[in-house]
Amino acid sequence: MRILALDHLVLRVTDLEAMTDFYTRVLGLALDRQVPHLGLVHLRAGRSMLDLISVGGKLGASGGAAPGAEGRNQDHFCLRIEPFDEAALRARFAALGIELSEAHDNYGAEGTGPSVYLRDPEGNVIELKGPSAD
Repeated sequence: MRILALDHLVLRVTDLEAMTDFYTRVLGLALDRQVPHLGLVHLRAGRSMLDLISVGGKLGASGGAAPGAEGRNQDHFCLRIEPFDEAALRARFAALGIELSEAHDNYGAEGTGPSVYLRDPEGNVIELKGPSAD
């Protein structure tokens, strides 16, 4: 067996509409498909997928309590972006009222490269990572 890439990540969410808006409008992921009877939205992130499932839906309800300040369902996930233009990123997200962390070099799938962090409307941490300097 050989791992080729991250296929998808699933977030349990309390407000499916707001979270879909954030990931499509703010981060630019594409709406791939929706399965309303399951409370499921599939979003395309390049070759990978980000799935959102409503904690009130059939799939999300099986996960227990909703994510919140007391606990999360994951630490963070990383989206590889290009180009990594820190000034442009700061301007884009500031215009949307979203604060970015300081930029740091972090290790990832392609090696060490610059990244920043932000939070979605429900507090999930997202790392935006540029190309490796290695």
